[in-house]
Amino acid sequence: MSTVLRPLSRLYGVGAAMRGAAYRRGWLRRRRLNHPVISVGNLTAGGTGKTPLVRWIVERLQARGFRPAILTRGYRRQNGPDAIVVPPKPGRAPEPREVGDEAAWLARELPAVPIGVSADRYTTGRLIEENYPVDVFVLDDGFQHLALGRDLDVVVLDATRGISDREVLPAGLQREPCSALGRADVVVISRAELADPAPLEAAVRGVRPGARLARARTRLERLGDLASGKALSVEEWRGRPVHAFCGIGNPEAFFSDLRRWGFDVVRESVFPDHFAYRNLNFARTSPGGEVAALLTTEKDLMNLQGLKISEVGVPVLACVTRLEIDDEVEFDAALFSQLSRSGGEVESRT
Repeated sequence: MSTVLRPLSRLYGVGAAMRGAAYRRGWLRRRRLNHPVISVGNLTAGGTGKTPLVRWIVERLQARGFRPAILTRGYRRQNGPDAIVVPPKPGRAPEPREVGDEAAWLARELPAVPIGVSADRYTTGRLIEENYPVDVFVLDDGFQHLALGRDLDVVVLDATRGISDREVLPAGLQREPCSALGRADVVVISRAELADPAPLEAAVRGVRPGARLARARTRLERLGDLASGKALSVEEWRGRPVHAFCGIGNPEAFFSDLRRWGFDVVRESVFPDHFAYRNLNFARTSPGGEVAALLTTEKDLMNLQGLKISEVGVPVLACVTRLEIDDEVEFDAALFSQLSRSGGEVESRT
């Protein structure tokens, strides 16, 4: 942590705490949609696995007969109107630079779900309510978006990274001090397969004893070929030399997963989170000779669309993963008991 930035971090932390108090006491207005809102967010700047958890929650809701919609900011999208609603449609593939890579991935994975993309989640939520028969919203990256009322706050913490009030932005990665966990209803410790989640769980209990705790793991399902779109068996690529690359919030966790899954990672390339690739020139040379493939994440795959990959000379593959919750029964109890208390709807307070 930079000593020079520590005074700014203290100011940032105080400001974040004051903002939270202002919403809590009603000094700042919080608007509500006409249906329940489940917020999924984190305490740190990116890389905890919250968007895969959004998909997991939406699929659980659909399995119970709910009609969910997703609200997201569309972080680092480069063009398009201020507010976009991606309508439900089989096989839809919105442009990632217009809606953001995470929204584009969710749209592909959940084709029956309307997705609102805007910094003003309330506005897109109202547009969806007026045009689609939804009964619950899932707010992606919503823990700090206090302007929108929510009925359940789910926070994702990464087991490979600790939390500390000394790590608040800009010197560290935390968006808020640890005391903000006092707003959390459920805390999910992700990447429990890579590190011991117990220290984080103890920290959460010290701040929010009443929060429900769950552990999540990442399972590799298959590989996706960028050129053909075909699904490939993991077994035929295990042990073969690969060049791994990504532009995500926690690249070290991705590389650790690849080795745990049995890949021979001979080279790593790291880019900024949400990186919009213009070419794959970085992959043309590899130390020690040829590699069998380039390997990346599903999120990065969204930012590779339209690139000519034939010049690379090897396949470009994405790891298709699934999030797994250790105690699904406990998580479901928190999720559906809150929806039951809301009666499937909440009173409009607009």
